[in-house]
Amino acid sequence: MSRLANHLLRLSACMATAVCLGGCASYYYGDSAGGAGVSGGAMRTSVIAANHHAADMLVQGAPLDRTQSVLVATLVNVDRLGESSRLGRIFSEQIAGRLVQRGLPVTELKLRDNVAMQREQGELLLSRELRDVSRSHDAQAVVVGTYAVSASILYVSIKLVRPEGNVVVSAHNYAVPIDDNVRALLVGR
Repeated sequence: MSRLANHLLRLSACMATAVCLGGCASYYYGDSAGGAGVSGGAMRTSVIAANHHAADMLVQGAPLDRTQSVLVATLVNVDRLGESSRLGRIFSEQIAGRLVQRGLPVTELKLRDNVAMQREQGELLLSRELRDVSRSHDAQAVVVGTYAVSASILYVSIKLVRPEGNVVVSAHNYAVPIDDNVRALLVGR
């Protein structure tokens, strides 16, 4: 089976699982469960499933040492690299959480004093800061990413970058349909 066909098969299975699990959550907890499901006739996007799948794809085959930490920077708007949103921060949190679930140590940047954090922006790492911050946290790699908004789709690109030379060792791109929940995360600061 080709790599593309294998990837599409995994993606289909992941999305089917997300829809089924969202339905189960709605059965037990009502429509406010937050999974993929129908609410008022509109499909909701399971951003958690999308971000977990993206994290899985990012580390698949990546040359990582499970004894050294990884940092996860806040995803930023591709048109305004110095800004983020609630969406960028929660996507980063979900990606970091998935990496921990997969057995990688992730250093929590919000608890460190030497990472410059802008109020309501998150941990924004520009390329010139990447090496210094990762060294101070003894991190082997940093997850960085951007998102772009179209009329109906949110496009996300994440990369796993080695601090020495800013070498990208893995990358993953994915798209999330924009529904009311995603739209609210985008406009929220």
